[in-house]
Amino acid sequence: MRLSLDEKNISDSDFYCTVYNLGISGDTSDDILRRFEFEAQQRLKEDVIFLIGVGINDSAWVHSKNDFLVSLDAFKENIRKLISLARKFSSKIIFIGLIGVDESKVDPIPWDPDKSYKNEYVKKYDDLLEKICNDENVYYIKLFGKIPKEFLEDGVHPNSEGHKMIFEIIKKFLVEHNIIII
Repeated sequence: MRLSLDEKNISDSDFYCTVYNLGISGDTSDDILRRFEFEAQQRLKEDVIFLIGVGINDSAWVHSKNDFLVSLDAFKENIRKLISLARKFSSKIIFIGLIGVDESKVDPIPWDPDKSYKNEYVKKYDDLLEKICNDENVYYIKLFGKIPKEFLEDGVHPNSEGHKMIFEIIKKFLVEHNIIII
């Protein structure tokens, strides 16, 4: 997405857009909620579009506590709070749905064997995210089931081909909903 927008910035003198990727590896909705308002205030321009991808880390099953990393109830509350905060700055709020995982590579997670990702759990969080977005009248882009597991490098993170597929899905959504014009 950034490359396409950067190309448009260069080729169209009437167009200007800056993209900030504020993702931090391992962040949960708790982490994003803690820093969201500060991060937004530091980068605000006149017309803001929020693309928020959150939830996969929340859905991790923690074996030692026999529970999710972030409970479904806490996730629900966090998403509602994120939407409320984002509305202070923009009406253009888009949540990017979760993608499935390759369970053979992440049950347990090699870099954190106390945790596992399972598609049934990821789907619960994704379904809840979609419901909240519908209830709150904000955009939601469905990704679950659209990225084949062979494009998940380590079972959870997309490789370059997987990112390209995600980019195309998001770009199509944004253009179809007249959020961006490319």
